[in-house]
Amino acid sequence: MAKIMSSAAIVRRQIESALEKKIPSALTPAPKIRSALHATGIEALDQLLKGGLPQGAITELVGPECSGRTSIALSFLARMTREERVCAWIDVSNAFDPPSAAAAGIDLRRLLWLRCGVTSQTARSAGYQFELPEKYLVAPAVKKGLHGGGFGRHPRHEVKGLSSAVEEFLQPQVTAPRCAESQPRVRSSQETFEPPTVRTQKRAHHSYAPSKPWLRMEQALRSADLLLQAGGFSAIVLDMGSLAPEFVSRVPLATWYRYRAAAERTQSSMLLLTQYACTKSSAELVLRLQVAKPICDESTVFSGIQPRVEVMRQRYPPAASNVIPIRKPPQQEDGATWQSRTTWAGKR
Repeated sequence: MAKIMSSAAIVRRQIESALEKKIPSALTPAPKIRSALHATGIEALDQLLKGGLPQGAITELVGPECSGRTSIALSFLARMTREERVCAWIDVSNAFDPPSAAAAGIDLRRLLWLRCGVTSQTARSAGYQFELPEKYLVAPAVKKGLHGGGFGRHPRHEVKGLSSAVEEFLQPQVTAPRCAESQPRVRSSQETFEPPTVRTQKRAHHSYAPSKPWLRMEQALRSADLLLQAGGFSAIVLDMGSLAPEFVSRVPLATWYRYRAAAERTQSSMLLLTQYACTKSSAELVLRLQVAKPICDESTVFSGIQPRVEVMRQRYPPAASNVIPIRKPPQQEDGATWQSRTTWAGKR
């Protein structure tokens, strides 16, 4: 057995020496390199993660609404902007609140806020002093031209029905139609329309509603791709927490893998806020949050929440010791709990 192992080691060494110029360490797996960590500012969470969130990787925060996902992201960006780093927040559903972010300690001068699905009407309703041109807010109308050319329909659709129109034009007009011929239907000047029922209204609403999230998601995914490829952002938050899982789960896995490679190349920490885990193996860290418990110091005063987080996936967990104890070691806790107080409650 020892001879077989020694001969296999010799063959392996020979193959690697022959391919060292083309493929270095062809049969030896690359060593695991753990990314640098950035603290989130939440002591219980930093102790659970042995330092914080990884740098140059995707961290996915999964949980329902009111579970503390936004609080973790705000605390993380507050630490990053305090270190004079530039960050970005991609807001899919227009749920980001700048006053709350400033109260959490974020330097808004170092934060790029991307609002998806913004129109001129929403910009005016938000009370902005400036107005962007319409070409940046509303999609331009389709320009019709000859032979398509990217501005019109396809030529096969343009000539559709042309032959029948030419035949009707060349045929002589008949004043008295024959009995065997089909008579054209003449519409009356007055037409009655029945009011739509509740069932048809619900059907039309459900058929139109899914188109809106897809437009915002497409804009958000393209924006995230541009920010990751450009570089220069230490942290990028993609907030898709208000979207239903049926929309988020349809994002191709190749998109998350491309984000992972771009984040590793630019060393940007990407935070994804969702209700459903969708990145699969592209995320280096996946945290699942439960519904936070409300904190009420008095019977009628809401003063904060108490989130609960669990580690669902961690690519490079902390290395354990090589010493095997005689007794069974205590089980490591995979969850953390802390309290997030509101601004009016003050520090306690």
